Amino acid sequence: MSGEIERDSLHQDIVEALIEVRDRAYAPYSNHPVGALVISESGTRHVGANVEVAHYKGLCAEASAIAAMASAGERELRVVYVIGPDKHLCTPCGDCRQRIREFASPETLIRVVDAEGRLLKCYTMEELLPDSFGPENLGRPPTLGD
Repeated sequence: MSGEIERDSLHQDIVEALIEVRDRAYAPYSNHPVGALVISESGTRHVGANVEVAHYKGLCAEASAIAAMASAGERELRVVYVIGPDKHLCTPCGDCRQRIREFASPETLIRVVDAEGRLLKCYTMEELLPDSFGPENLGRPPTLGD
C-alpha cells in the first residue's frame, strides 16, 4: 500500500464528500440514507449512495462506490468510508463486507463515521470479516493474504 492511512484521523474534505453523497441517497422506503467513499490503490476517490427501489432490492452505498471504482478500471481498495444518518454505527452489511473483501488487501481499512463525520470505528478486513472466503479459495491469486 502506498502511503500510510492513519486509523484515527479524518480529513475535512472526506467528511464533506461523505455527507454530500449521503444526502443524495435515494432512500424513500427505509428513510436510512447511507454514503460511502472508497479510495483506490492509486489514491483516486469514488463515492456512492444507497439507491432503493420499490421491490426492496436496492443498491448499498458501498456497492455503489465499489462499482464506480471498478468501472474506472481500478481493482484494489486502500480505504473504505461509510456514513449513516445518525450517531450509531452504520457498518457494511454482509453482502457489502464480501464485496469489499473482493477488492481488499490486508492493509485495507474500513472506517465508519457518524452523521457528522466523526470516526466511530476503524476495522481491518480481517476484523470486519474474519476467516473470509475470497478469490484464492477459487484458485485465483490471493488478495487478502496467503
